[in-house]
Amino acid sequence: MAAVLSENCSGQYLYTQVNQPLEMSCMLLLIMLGKVFLDFFMLQVQQKNVKVSFMGYFCVSLALLDFTLLLSIFFIFYFEDFALWGVRFTKYHICLFTQIISLTYGILHYPVYLVAGLDYYMTIAQTSQFPKRGQRLLYVFAVIVIWISGFFCILKVPAIHEELEIQKHFSPYQCPLYASVQSYSVSCAMVLLIGMALLACREEVVAMLVSVRVASFASQPVLMFSYVSTNNGTCFKWQLLTRLLICFLGTWAPFVLLQIIVLFLGARIPAYMEMNVPWLYFINSFLIAVAYWCRCHHVELTEEMWTTDPFVSWKFCFMPFNNENTEPADKPGTVIVIC
Repeated sequence: MAAVLSENCSGQYLYTQVNQPLEMSCMLLLIMLGKVFLDFFMLQVQQKNVKVSFMGYFCVSLALLDFTLLLSIFFIFYFEDFALWGVRFTKYHICLFTQIISLTYGILHYPVYLVAGLDYYMTIAQTSQFPKRGQRLLYVFAVIVIWISGFFCILKVPAIHEELEIQKHFSPYQCPLYASVQSYSVSCAMVLLIGMALLACREEVVAMLVSVRVASFASQPVLMFSYVSTNNGTCFKWQLLTRLLICFLGTWAPFVLLQIIVLFLGARIPAYMEMNVPWLYFINSFLIAVAYWCRCHHVELTEEMWTTDPFVSWKFCFMPFNNENTEPADKPGTVIVIC
């Protein structure tokens, strides 16, 4: 294992290198093929008529970039040594392209999540199902700027450029793949925040899970929570936090468990694999939950509001709450249904 410490536009980043033989290009091709399939599968199975968001546009751009990398690796692997537009491509370029993609992915976690979080914080209370054309163009512009900035920062960092040159001339049979500290720190922060929220709401969460019943509604299975709050003095935001946790973990519990295992084992996943569409949608749901909790008193209860998340239905969190008082949720015999 080795390490490279570099400075770029966003500050300092530490990348862990995992040396692999260049002959593993076939394995890299198969890995990218599986990742691209997973990316487009997630884009296909998401709920339809979802409100357009920055994260949605970025997920599409990531899937297209992964597909472009897959095609590049395939052509180089198949033809092995060829010239295109005056540039000679060899198997070394498989490693080079993957390194550049890994380094770029590694520094984009913070800016992408920051922009997505601000987007939801400012638009979560909007009731219109489709944003204006200007808002769509703004999302496209933001995605393009983030990608260009990421590639520019990576390619202009002297330390990284020198490392790639050294790798080319002196280690032709080694291909270092980089793991991002940004992704590792985001995983730590999410696990910590979810753990703290569960600890703070443990009694409410247990009471709600104990009250759950399975029923049939319109020939579809539904979950019913015949739940009475254990603390009538609990404020609306704390009761809402309990419901947000149940909705989030009800969909993404396997991902949370996976993050705990990865952190516990200290595994470092190469950045070109770590940033993928399922992971971004996992972060997306977390950011939506945070935005709902921060702006709960500004959220209007309309059907269009529930189409924000492609995978999690947050409607349960606000029913039968209203934003002015919590009396309906505290009445004995209250039944909350998730359809």
